[in-house]
Amino acid sequence: MLVLLSKDIWYGAYMKAKGRRTVSDVVSEFGVNVEARIRPYFNNRGVDYPPEGLAMIAMKDERRMELWAYDQDRWSFIKSYDIQGSSGVLGPKLREGDLQVPEGIYKVVGLNPNSSFHLSMKLNYPNAFDLKWAEIEGRDNPGSDIFIHGRDVSIGCLAMGDQAIEELFIISERVGISYVQVIIAPTDPRKNQLAAGLDQPDWVKELYNNITEEWTKITNTEGRL
Repeated sequence: MLVLLSKDIWYGAYMKAKGRRTVSDVVSEFGVNVEARIRPYFNNRGVDYPPEGLAMIAMKDERRMELWAYDQDRWSFIKSYDIQGSSGVLGPKLREGDLQVPEGIYKVVGLNPNSSFHLSMKLNYPNAFDLKWAEIEGRDNPGSDIFIHGRDVSIGCLAMGDQAIEELFIISERVGISYVQVIIAPTDPRKNQLAAGLDQPDWVKELYNNITEEWTKITNTEGRL
């Protein structure tokens, strides 16, 4: 995931550090090359660039992420990325230090141009659903600081490699992070029904129903390759 494989440099650190680069610096450095790589994928799908919205949907068992774009009242598949590094097993994250990649429906809440892992995008884990069940179950520390980032190692986050994170970072900046959704599932619900294990709490069934419903809204699109 982050510094020492668990914590990233976030706003407080890099905003105070003299001479640290900004998001605009990253766009200036990588934007032209990244957009030359990524625009043909959008063009091939008949999707305007930048689109109105983005969805990144990740399958933990396949170590794969798909990028979808929302434009002209429909979702379109753009491309797939291999997840270069992650940790834990299938199942949601419950507490700090459990090494788990979260499962759920998240938003990107910040772009970090000064990550120790090249670039990173911070997710809103724990979200309202995570916090609700942590409180009910008395889990005081469900964890935090979950990112999508570069490089190829991670604990609790998704390491995408440097070229992939450059693309995801630049596209997200162009779209606006408030229009970027991230769904993380144990497996692809188009192939296998999401089912909670016998040793998992009952609320995991609700979580998997929510993930499947949102996933289907995005991926139930004609013309996907």
